[in-house]
Parts: sequence; structure tokens; C-alpha cells
Amino acid sequence: MQSLIENPNESWLMIKRFVMNSKSNNMVVGGCLAGITAVVAVCLWAFSDVAKGTPRVAPTEKGWHAVAPGRIEPASGEIRIASAIPGVVGDVLVKVNDKVFAGEPLIRLHDNELRARLAGAEQQVALRKRARNDQLVVGKAADRRKAEDAVADAERALIDVRSALDKTVADLRAGRAKPADINAARTALAQAQDQVVTQKAELRKAEADTPLPSMLDGQLNVARSELQAAEAAVEKLTIRAPISGSVLQISVKPGELAMPSALAPLVLLGDISSLRVRAELDERDFGGIKIGQMVTVRSQAFLGRDFVGKVASLAPLVEHGRGGLRGARNPSDVDVVEVVVDLSEPGPLTTGMKVDAYFSR
Repeated sequence: MQSLIENPNESWLMIKRFVMNSKSNNMVVGGCLAGITAVVAVCLWAFSDVAKGTPRVAPTEKGWHAVAPGRIEPASGEIRIASAIPGVVGDVLVKVNDKVFAGEPLIRLHDNELRARLAGAEQQVALRKRARNDQLVVGKAADRRKAEDAVADAERALIDVRSALDKTVADLRAGRAKPADINAARTALAQAQDQVVTQKAELRKAEADTPLPSMLDGQLNVARSELQAAEAAVEKLTIRAPISGSVLQISVKPGELAMPSALAPLVLLGDISSLRVRAELDERDFGGIKIGQMVTVRSQAFLGRDFVGKVASLAPLVEHGRGGLRGARNPSDVDVVEVVVDLSEPGPLTTGMKVDAYFSR
């Protein structure tokens, strides 16, 4: 039986030979079935842990406490980027392996209706402002009006600076700009954001010292609010990187329909400056694992080479295993605990690669 367990392939060969011999020798059918059942039972017992998706090792085997399957992933995890609104993809601005910074545009959607709404809101603001300016005010009311205009001007400047940064990024990828131009544009964006915060603080002070605005001032403020809503809707047409990292995968092309679904991300992003392993540890081995424990990582792609890491975190939840696969979980009869292992020197390992994590005693 021990040989059957260690050599499962031989077990299936024994079944085949047993059946062939039974046919040639005209053995009793009942005895044949009984023999096959016994061998299958042994094989199923031998395969039980493998079939469940979690390899197990004997406590004395090379000093390992447990072995768990896993996958390599970026230190940031895999960031699945979807669209906030439905829309037709107009431009894909990056390629796989491109390095991006937080806030950099990745994809632009087309939506003429939203842009028409924005143009109409801008016209309403211009009309309301002209009518308001025809009404003269003095004292604190004038200070409040001045503060409201300063906030509106700062918000408009922020939009213009962000657009300039987006254009500079596109020029850099086309070879028409230098990295120094990006740094200057990002600095200008940060200054514009600070200016908005400053002007809003000044407006709050002015509002506290003045009475309610006049009807014309109120109508202008309403028009400005509608303009901000239109600008926010148009901004959603640009899908931006939430973190700095590398583009791992692009799943959309110009002309395709983008939908707000996390199950079908448009872009997969991650910080691959450092890598880690997300392993699924059989709950039966959980008691012997602790934070900081040494782990040896092995991959079929690099036989004979070990990679060293340490346990970084243990999930506080026991759940069904999914075999380290991306996407929705496929529940099985195995309950596992997710363990994250930080790799000290990942070497040639790459994101998405299947590995086995050997936890030392």
C-alpha cells in the first residue's frame, strides 16, 4: 500500500492490468469488481490531499511544517481597474509593461452627450455671472462675491492644469516631451490643488461674516454647482491609475464598450518593484504558522532553485480554496487560510506564476 501511495501512476496501471487479466482468465465478475474497488479506494486515499488542491507533507520531511500552493503577485496586489460609467472606449493611452504614476490617464471614453451637457453648463455660468455683475454690492457682500469668484477661478485653473499634465504625459510617450516636463506639470498640479483648498477656506470665512447672497448671486452659485456636476461626469470619461505601478494587462480595445464591472477589469495594474506570494494554507496546518516565519518558495519554471521569504500576514478568515486562480472562487471541499509571504529576492519570478510555499518549522 505504501508503494501505491508514493507512486499513484502505478496504482492506475494495476487497475488496468487487473481488468485485462480478469477478462483473459474469465474470472468471476463479482471478484473482479471487488478487487477493482479495493485498488480504487487505496488510490483515492492516496490522492485525497492532492485532489483537494492542497499538498501536504509528513512532519519529518526535510523539516517542513507544511506546503501550500500559491501565486506570485505584486506587493500592492493586483489592482483591477474598471470604468465608473458605461461608455465606448475612445483611446487606450498605455501599453502592457508601461510604468505609470498615480492619477495618470490610462483610457479615455467617448460620450458626446456628457460633453454637450458640460458646454451648456459653461454657458449658463457665463450668463448668470454677467447678470450678477450688473448688480453692484459693497462691503462684506462684495468680499463674499470676490471669495466665491476666487474659488471658481481656482477650480477652473485646476482643471486646466490637469489637462496640461495629461497632454504632457501623452507627449512623453510619443517622444515629444522629457521626464522633467512631467515633473514640472505634476508640481503645477499640486500647487493648483493647494490653491483650491486655500480659496475655499477664505470663502468659508467670508460666508460666516456676511448675510445670505442676493438672488442673482444665488442663481450664479446654482449654475456653478451644475457646472461642477457636468465637469465631474466628464472627468469620469478618463480612467486614471489609482496608484503608481506597472500595467500588467489590458483587456479592452478602442471601439469596445466599457462597463463598470470589477469581474471584467479594463486594466490590471500593480507595483512590481517588490513581489510576494499569496498562498492557500490548509486550515489543518494553520496552528504552526506565525508572522515572520521563514518560507522557501519553489517554482516548476526554475527547478532546483529556492527563493526565500517571510510570512507577512495571515488572513483572519477560513474560506473555500480557489486554487490560486484569478476571478471568482470555485468552492471545493477544502477550507484554507490565505497567507501572504514577502519575497526578499524574487529574482526571475514574475506576477501570476504558480509556486509552492514550504513553511519551515
